[in-house]
Parts: sequence; C-alpha cells; structure tokens
Amino acid sequence: MKETLFGLLIPFAGTIAGSACVFFMRKQLSVAVQRALTGFAAGVMTAAFVWSLIIPAIEQSSAMGQWAFVPAFVGFWAGILFLLLLDRVVPHLHRRANQTEGPHKRLARTTMMVLAVTLHNIPEGMAVGVVYAGFLSGEVEITAGGALALALGIAIQNFPEGAIVSMPLHAEGKSKGRSFVYGVLCGAVEPIFGALTILFAGLVVPAMPYLLSFAAGAMIYVVVEELVPEMSAGNHSNVGVLLFSAGFTVMMALEVALG
Repeated sequence: MKETLFGLLIPFAGTIAGSACVFFMRKQLSVAVQRALTGFAAGVMTAAFVWSLIIPAIEQSSAMGQWAFVPAFVGFWAGILFLLLLDRVVPHLHRRANQTEGPHKRLARTTMMVLAVTLHNIPEGMAVGVVYAGFLSGEVEITAGGALALALGIAIQNFPEGAIVSMPLHAEGKSKGRSFVYGVLCGAVEPIFGALTILFAGLVVPAMPYLLSFAAGAMIYVVVEELVPEMSAGNHSNVGVLLFSAGFTVMMALEVALG
C-alpha cells in the first residue's frame, strides 16, 4: 500500500518542483521555452496514452476476440466527451489566450488560468488511480513497474507544467509565494482523483478496459485541444515538435524498461 501512496504522490511532486522554479528563476519563461516545455509534456502524455492505457485496455479485452477493440473504443469516446463537457461547464482561460471559455463568470484572470490547468490535470490523476487500482487487485496484468512508469512519466511532464503556471503569474504581478501556491493547487487534483479511483477499486476492476481507455480519451483531448496548439503557435514551431518527440521517447523508454 505504501508504494501505491508513493505512486499517487509522485506526479504531484513533479508539479510542486516545477512550481518552485518561480523562486529560482528571475525572468519570465520565453515563448520558445514555454513552447518547448509544452511540446515535451504533450509527447509524454501521448506515449502514456498508447503504452499505459490504450494497449493494456485492448489486451485485457482479448477474450472478446475480434471485438476486443469495443471497450477501448467506448471508453475512449466517453473520456473525450467528459472533457468536452467540463470545457463547457467550467469557466477557464488558457495560457496566452484573451478570451475565456465555458460559462461567463466574473472571475479573476488568475483564477480562470488556474481552473484551466486544474481541469486538464483531472484525467492524469484518474489514469494513475486506474492503473494502481488494477495493480492492487491482482486480477489484471498491471505490474508495479508499469504503474510506476506512468506515475514517473506524468511527474516529468508536470514539472514544466508547474513552471509554466507559476512563473507567468509572478510576471503578471503576483508574489512568488502566491504564484507557487497557485501552481501547486493546479496539481492537487491529481492525487485526489487517483485516491478516489482506488477507493472504488471493487467497481473499477470489472470495468478496467473501459476506465483505462476513458483516461486515455481524456488525456488525448487535453493534448489535441490545448497542448498541440500551444506548442505549434507562432514561428519556429519545430522546437515544440522536437521536444514532443523527446517527451514521447522518454515515456516510451520508462514504460518498456519498468513495465
């Protein structure tokens, strides 16, 4: 159980470490650096989508024969529609955007930015929780190493995400301490949603293929809707592409080496 608790907290530790960059770096991150970090995060999440979520979901449905893709198909679209719904009902503001999304609310710009990142951290917490629930059950082919690989991969991509949140907030006039707290709060939903998933492990295990692919769909929604446009905006978008590839291969190596 200790290793499960440790696994749930690893991604959150990545967010905390990234948010702490506001105390050590004097200048705001340049657009090129933000694009590179966003590309890296997108690559990690895409590789996790493939090796940690979709492939295991299909493998666990192998008894269905030629219909083994159905749980992954259904779960994937459920995850996509879930994030689409959250995008519609939760007011938020993406980085470097001027227009808010979701219902119109009179909220501070800072609050809207934090809500945007928090919203998209939910599927990451669910993904880690689902994998660890499967590992604890012992009824599905998920190893401790495979679960750890996913937790480490998400922690790696959370590091730049924390920096991308806290440092621009400080550049906009927030104190370093408050900027750090906002960055940390964005990642707090991950261990919370991961723990909630494990608490319902008895219900999770029978539906594991659906839930793995649900998390996959939610993650790929974040990648395509937010991260890819941000890493490709403006000139010299090849920086984002190169870091996307780096993030993809790092996560792939973790999954193969530890899984």
